[in-house]
Amino acid sequence: MDETRIVREAYGQPAPPTPDEIARARALLGGGSGRLDFAGPAGDAADDVQVITVGPAAAPVPGRRRRFGWRAQAGVGMVAAAAAAVTGIVLLGGAPAEPDRRPAAGPGPKAARDLLLAVAERSERLPDTRGRYWYSDQITGQSYIIRVPTGPYAIVGAHDEFFQWSGARAGDGTAFYGRRLPARPLTPADEAAWRRAGSPGKFRVWSNDHFQTYMRKASLWKIDDPDPRGGGSFFLQGAGTRFTTEEVLALSADPAKLTALFLQADLLVGPKRAEVLRKLKRDLEPMTPAAKLGRVAAILQNVPISPKVRAGLLRALVQQPGVRVVGETTDPLGRRGVAVTADLPPRPSPGLPDPVITNEPEEEKGDFGSRDELIFDLQTGELLSEQTVLTEPGGKYRTQRPGFLINYWITRDDGWTDTRPKPPGDQPF
Repeated sequence: MDETRIVREAYGQPAPPTPDEIARARALLGGGSGRLDFAGPAGDAADDVQVITVGPAAAPVPGRRRRFGWRAQAGVGMVAAAAAAVTGIVLLGGAPAEPDRRPAAGPGPKAARDLLLAVAERSERLPDTRGRYWYSDQITGQSYIIRVPTGPYAIVGAHDEFFQWSGARAGDGTAFYGRRLPARPLTPADEAAWRRAGSPGKFRVWSNDHFQTYMRKASLWKIDDPDPRGGGSFFLQGAGTRFTTEEVLALSADPAKLTALFLQADLLVGPKRAEVLRKLKRDLEPMTPAAKLGRVAAILQNVPISPKVRAGLLRALVQQPGVRVVGETTDPLGRRGVAVTADLPPRPSPGLPDPVITNEPEEEKGDFGSRDELIFDLQTGELLSEQTVLTEPGGKYRTQRPGFLINYWITRDDGWTDTRPKPPGDQPF
């Protein structure tokens, strides 16, 4: 890790990365080259990727976590500090169908907290089953508002799926796959508005600091630099190093020890980062509540921890100042869970800071309020989705209501198996 990256990770909240940037970070830390490109400059399918055209968008249907072999508790994970701060990406629900999910609408703080602790207890009681290969299937996406004369509507763009597996032992191999999912209207109301606009097959939107075109097409899975000699270790964000599979599975489930290892900023800085900070005469800034959510998500998404350690992380998280449990909710695949949130300061629409963007369209400008949110499965405590939720309309989301999901990173499935995993053939939406 170079010193520029060390400083960038140590300080501040950089602009949220795009899904493609996060994918490259994942591929790099997962052993890939980061060259997992699904689209050309305008968002069309790349020449070397076969494209499958799909039909009209359907309303999201309740999903479930697929069950391949034994279950585990991890995902490919947000490994970059920026990605951990911003959470993952796709979005469900335009304003007509999106409920008001502000904390005040949920149960009382004690009832919500008790619900999460009950989830932790259920997780603790699950069998600690293992296999030869651990895999994770995750989906990203970003919300965009299409403004046309016939009426605005919301879509999911930057819509990708990633599949990764790793052998439990060194030499069992690793692989990372990706595919582009179709851009689509979000809800039946959005689909109706899309049809009134002529049912366009592509969507040109402002994304970060440029215009991007997303297509109603899907690509085939593309593998990125498989390593037949890899496996046997996992990167634990916060600890700053790779752990062997045995070390991961032997982590303490004590909430206090997990807090000391992962949720205290002074203990999260390795010797090299600490030296850079000393040279700059800077003090390490404490972790924000949202950063702690991101850290827990990264652990749950990156490594196959045991059900007891997952329970310990939930208990540690609920004790952190500024972290709130807001009760039951639904993830973007329709799965029920309990939501844990932390507020973010008002900020401009995702992308580079406003002063740097000189060509930003007027309708994209302006601040909005949001919070980071993790949704945990009610029965197992597994992380279903890491997402950003609108709390104060503004900027590009000025027409949306509180509760609108700005982006997400879904864990569609993860687990252990004794047979070499393969990406799923069916699409999630």
